[in-house]
Amino acid sequence: MSAYLLLAIFVMALVTYLIRSIPLAAIRGRVKSRFLASFLYYAPYAVLSAMTVPAILDTTASPLSAVLGFVAAFSLAYMKKPLLAVAAAACAAALICEACLGLL
Repeated sequence: MSAYLLLAIFVMALVTYLIRSIPLAAIRGRVKSRFLASFLYYAPYAVLSAMTVPAILDTTASPLSAVLGFVAAFSLAYMKKPLLAVAAAACAAALICEACLGLL
């Protein structure tokens, strides 16, 4: 294992540790600000969405099939269907759309 790889792993571990420990050390007790509490509550959802949506749109051969799969997944998730059903419906919708467009 090269020294560069070990250094990169160490730096990534340090950054990950600092990102998690600084808020814990900086915020002691209950957060009284409604704005800050709301921000801290919704931040994980916003970050997950910001990472997931671009990946969804770049995954398929056609943007149309990606959007169709996303709409299928979103509508089933909104109806509180199980995760397996949501994922299967999104995959099926994208697959059918790509098959109809002749991209497969």
